[in-house]
Amino acid sequence: MLISLGRTTRRRLTPLPLSLTRHRLSSSSSTTSTAPPSSTLYSKYSFKPPLSLHPDPNPNQNPNPNPKPTTTKKQKTPYRPPSSLDRTGSKPRRHSELPFDFSFSYTESSPSVRPIGLREPKYSPFGPDRVDRPWTGVCAPVVDPRVKNVEEGREDLKLAEKRKRMRGSILGENLTNAERKVLVDRCQRGRTKRQVNLGRDGLTHNMLNDIHNHWKHAEAVRIKCMGVPTVDMKNVCTQLEDKTFGKIIHRHGGLLVLYRGRNYHPKKRPVIPLMLWKPHDPVYPRLIKTTIEGLSIEETKEMRKKGLAVPPLTKLAKNGYYGSLVPMVRDAFLVSDLVRIDCQGLEKSDYKKIGCKLRDLVPCILVTFDKEQIVVWRGKDYKPKEGDIFFPDREPFDNRDNNFDSGPDEQEISEDDGSQHAFHSGDESE
Repeated sequence: MLISLGRTTRRRLTPLPLSLTRHRLSSSSSTTSTAPPSSTLYSKYSFKPPLSLHPDPNPNQNPNPNPKPTTTKKQKTPYRPPSSLDRTGSKPRRHSELPFDFSFSYTESSPSVRPIGLREPKYSPFGPDRVDRPWTGVCAPVVDPRVKNVEEGREDLKLAEKRKRMRGSILGENLTNAERKVLVDRCQRGRTKRQVNLGRDGLTHNMLNDIHNHWKHAEAVRIKCMGVPTVDMKNVCTQLEDKTFGKIIHRHGGLLVLYRGRNYHPKKRPVIPLMLWKPHDPVYPRLIKTTIEGLSIEETKEMRKKGLAVPPLTKLAKNGYYGSLVPMVRDAFLVSDLVRIDCQGLEKSDYKKIGCKLRDLVPCILVTFDKEQIVVWRGKDYKPKEGDIFFPDREPFDNRDNNFDSGPDEQEISEDDGSQHAFHSGDESE
């Protein structure tokens, strides 16, 4: 019995043939399709399909008869830089009493050369309501505030006397030799790290504020001059003394020591409004003309080719000291009518400024700036200046009238190697 039960349970069901299964499936599908629907959800919930599912009899008809007006975004007003020219009756925050024109650079911008255009509108770099002087696009001049057009307003003739009087009252009595050497000794690189760097832009407006900040803690400040302004160090020293009301008590190459004066009070320092950004450079006339005056087109082209083939007088280093460049060009004109200066590695605007300074200081005629070279011509009727003493690299600041014992010899202010005379002869480089 047990054996028979085990056999019956292990018996498998025989599978139906494939044709029979297909017949049953087809009969079941036909019965379900013909039978009424067994679900009552459609009638109970009264479902209505959306309009998008119905065939559109009229495609041009708007399905939404009452459309809502679309809300348009309010457009932002275009950005406009702040300007001090369009004040709305508001008073300036700072009243400027300094008796000189405010400009971005006092050594690299000449008031005698007027620009022929501006690269941007006359937006003031001081910001709105920062200073009581309107911006002309180049400077903020000292004129009568009742003048309607600033460019037509003339500078007060008494400003030079006012500057001289203010500077004299601050400086007081002259320093003795001993006092001067003590101040210079304190400004040595090993004694203090306080230094103002005067770079390619020259004496900028914001640099005046830096000098006065240094004068809070010391009577003298060290200034290191590099780059383009060092071609005309006389102008740099003159502008420093004129705009800060101080006095240069030591100069060696591009290093200066600027003294603040005996009667200087840090709490009574002049209020200098700061420039918030650098204004764009104005457009000046072209330095290189198509033809040199007095020559034909063929002669000008031949001179440019000849000038580029001349051996270089010197090779200028980037951000170097160029104080001896003008005497070198003057000496070279004694034996040659064309002089080439190698400016490879310098910015294009830098060697153009150097060429413009050479044109005014030597004087000479600019021939070309091609291939990062400055080629100058002495002209047909060149005559060397007689008795012209160029600004020396080092000046004797000792007071000869003062016989007071000045103590030990003054030490040189140390500099980084290669930064003092950072240009060398072009013959050595070849």
